[in-house]
Amino acid sequence: MSTELSGSTALVTGATSGIGRATAFSLAALGADVVLSGRNEERGRQAVKEIRAAGGSALFIASDLGDEASARGLARQATEQAGPVDILVNNAGIFPFGPTDRTTGEDFDEVFAVNVKAPYFLVAELAPAMAARGRGAIVNVTTMVAGLGMDGMSLYGASKAALVLLTKSWAAEYGPRGVRVNAVSPGPTRTEGTAVMGDALDNLAAAGPAQRTGTPEEIAAAITYLATDRASFVHGAVLAADGGRTAV
Repeated sequence: MSTELSGSTALVTGATSGIGRATAFSLAALGADVVLSGRNEERGRQAVKEIRAAGGSALFIASDLGDEASARGLARQATEQAGPVDILVNNAGIFPFGPTDRTTGEDFDEVFAVNVKAPYFLVAELAPAMAARGRGAIVNVTTMVAGLGMDGMSLYGASKAALVLLTKSWAAEYGPRGVRVNAVSPGPTRTEGTAVMGDALDNLAAAGPAQRTGTPEEIAAAITYLATDRASFVHGAVLAADGGRTAV
């Protein structure tokens, strides 16, 4: 096991499956003490068990990240249980697809609460302490549809476009004090969550140079890079890990 991130504490949201789970394993493999957060306690505890079995350090905190209070509460619990958070990965998100005219106010509020409000207040709670220590890394997980108009993805894309702007704003705000803020923009990735897309996922992927879907581990590798000092000169960037889908 690498010691590259030894002595660092990482908080990964949406860490019970898919990209978040793969990221938690990747950071733990580099020596970070990882706090996994998510809604499914059974899957969260299983992930912690597997990380520990592999020689890593991890704990799980259940949170639905549906409002400001839950975001701030998670940040405080993580700090109390694992120590000051050095790496924050804002991965938790929901992605309902469908026509704009069938979107309800409740749908709109829920998507923006999880995809925008939760990252916003996690950063509000954790970034000042990182800045006071003079170091830290925040990685936001966005999506290629944050900058690519696609039928049925208006609400999801808009919420992630907000996160892209926040990434740049936070880089300007906290970068001068040692906190790097960046984002990873995944393309079509095969996870438990995207399984419902069926052939549509493969069709999206086929239009890119890679001509295949990505894996959670491939996205996690991009996130992990931005979380380490290997990316020490990278601030406010949005790293596309999409098989080249947005390049053509």
